[in-house]
Amino acid sequence: MTGLKPPPSSVLDKYHGDAARPLYTGRVRVSGGEARHGRASGVVRSDDGALAVDLRLPPELGGPGGGTNPEQLLAAGYAGCFHGALVLVAARAGLVLDNPGIEVAVTFARDPVDGLYLLSAEIVVYLPGMDATLAAELVRNTERVCPYAKMFHRGINHVVRVAVA
Repeated sequence: MTGLKPPPSSVLDKYHGDAARPLYTGRVRVSGGEARHGRASGVVRSDDGALAVDLRLPPELGGPGGGTNPEQLLAAGYAGCFHGALVLVAARAGLVLDNPGIEVAVTFARDPVDGLYLLSAEIVVYLPGMDATLAAELVRNTERVCPYAKMFHRGINHVVRVAVA
């Protein structure tokens, strides 16, 4: 037994304040690796050492595969967050879920607006044995809680800074 437990449903209690209150910041750094290109041969490391990933272009983009890619990492984050939020929302509503599953597809595509690139995401929520109406309501409520779902719906605060030192 590992002792791992989900957070209490009290994490769903509403926050009242005038500004966002940071709770945690995940930090990673990507270097270019062998090809000196983050997407083709990047090396990802988190500041705490818990994440160590080699990035590789998938064969669909002309690469060799053999590593992960940014779309998979984004899909994993979205799926993990949505699953956690779903379980908490269900628990708060007194619902017992029978092995729910989340599948996320993040697609890297050409953008017809500017001719460059864009991302899109599709999420499928598996709720075996649950009434369809109740399942749809649970998913809608989860979308209101999951920060990844909110990011995909509303956008995200985004700052780009340049450091030359």
